[in-house]
Amino acid sequence: MSYSPVIPVSGYAGWVFLNKTKEQQQAAFVASAGFQHNKTYFREKIANIKTADELVSDRRLMAIALGAFGLDEDINNKFFIRKILEEGTLDSSSLANKLSDKRYKELSSAFGFGDFSVPRTVLSDFPEEILQKYEQKQFEIAVGDVDESMRLAMNAQNELPEIANSTASENAKWFKIIGSAPLSLFFQGALGLPKSIGALDVDQQVSIYMDKTKQKLGVNSLAELSNPELLEKAVKTFLLRSQVAQMSIPNNGTVALQLLQGGSGSFSLRL
Repeated sequence: MSYSPVIPVSGYAGWVFLNKTKEQQQAAFVASAGFQHNKTYFREKIANIKTADELVSDRRLMAIALGAFGLDEDINNKFFIRKILEEGTLDSSSLANKLSDKRYKELSSAFGFGDFSVPRTVLSDFPEEILQKYEQKQFEIAVGDVDESMRLAMNAQNELPEIANSTASENAKWFKIIGSAPLSLFFQGALGLPKSIGALDVDQQVSIYMDKTKQKLGVNSLAELSNPELLEKAVKTFLLRSQVAQMSIPNNGTVALQLLQGGSGSFSLRL
């Protein structure tokens, strides 16, 4: 997997370029021999995996399973991941349900070792379901190696529509966002909130996120982010703020104001 995504400039201009070329760049990224060998191995082996222990004992399969959910760094945490998978998600007291990062719950639910007598690994469409996620997440990681802000923007672009369109309550949607490290970082950046907000009680966090989203993005409900234009506005806001945060601002912020007002299309921001 030697292909490195091309992002010629930072900020929103780089995002526009990335979106125009994303399909071709992702295709080039996954076309490498190593990536294709991993996909073939997963397709051939995963149906024979019936337990969580069998999965974590195969490092190659485990790498793809974790990589599909952006949990690559847990590759050496075999006991922890096995417990996540074995306990499942149907029991409210299971470890996956207790963790604030809901990617672990998504991982456990996807494989179904602890939820069903027969795991989902035996389903005919299961390999492609996981491999599609794997391709997407690994390309996001590669983009992040070039520009971390772009990775967070891509993740938001891919995941927020599903949350927005869900039938969950507004609070439940925010709980899911807060429970996702990449999405919470995205909203913190877009709304100008400090990372220390994560130390507050979760209900306080929801209240702050909701108020700031109305103020800064003009979005009254997360369901509105199913609208591509409003989602793009949120991404644009995030990237502009990220770009400003990385700059050394002369003249009491004049450059920042010009960037946020002149480069933001049909809307402007106040810091």
